[in-house]
Amino acid sequence: MKWLGRRQSDNMEDRRGISGGKVAVGGGLIGIIILLVNIFGGESAQNLAPILEQLQQGQSSAPTEQRDLTAEEKETGEFVATLLADNEDVWNKIFTENGWTYEAPKLVLFSRQVQTACGGASAASGPFYCPGDKKVYMDMTFFEELKSKFGAKGGDFAVAYVVAHEIGHHVQTLLGTSAKMRKMQQGLSEADANKLSVALELQADFYAGVWTHYNQEMNQILEPGDIEEALSAANAVGDDAIQKKMQGQVVPDSFTHGTSEQRVYWFNKGFKSGDIKQGDTFAELR
Repeated sequence: MKWLGRRQSDNMEDRRGISGGKVAVGGGLIGIIILLVNIFGGESAQNLAPILEQLQQGQSSAPTEQRDLTAEEKETGEFVATLLADNEDVWNKIFTENGWTYEAPKLVLFSRQVQTACGGASAASGPFYCPGDKKVYMDMTFFEELKSKFGAKGGDFAVAYVVAHEIGHHVQTLLGTSAKMRKMQQGLSEADANKLSVALELQADFYAGVWTHYNQEMNQILEPGDIEEALSAANAVGDDAIQKKMQGQVVPDSFTHGTSEQRVYWFNKGFKSGDIKQGDTFAELR
């Protein structure tokens, strides 16, 4: 991806050189809850707030230490700050075209563990969006696991896809889609509620594709292999691919993010159309 020389966002917090702070007593229960929040699309973080508050009362403080970032880490931070700026520019344009007002999220890079308005999380949670503070959280070691554990190609555009997907959840929060889906889930069976979670996640993939379309038009960012990197990442994080890898069998009723085929399809649809109005994943999954 061509990214050097463009604007970098001021809405990024780099906490990777900071260690310590609150440590959960009794293991990673809070991290597990955050992982569930991530799986269910973000808005459920608000419903879990009372539980998280109780758990955090049982946390102990560890001394805070800070180290200098390596040259590679600094370059990664500059790259992510450029991605964030690109997302700001694209979504400002799309919202303006539709008569809406865009509120840019912040993005936090962290190492190992982090405290958020949705509770504590660890690197094992993977990248996630917290609607409570309107921030995206990422530990960059996730992308190494994406390659080593799940067979993704890796590459800088895999990072771009994941950032755009998480900011897609922010867009859903601003447009009220996430809250509407949560209401629709009330009273449904787990399998039917999961189908709505899948629709929310696939729409975030679609938005990542729309962002790619616009960013290519505005900045000519794409290099050979970039789209393949995004599609490889989308394929690797399909529910069927993950379940087959982790438990040896696939249970469709438990899907919360969509199959590899679905995730690739919706990213591609967003990329090729560039039309936010073609992303009604809920209608197509009924």
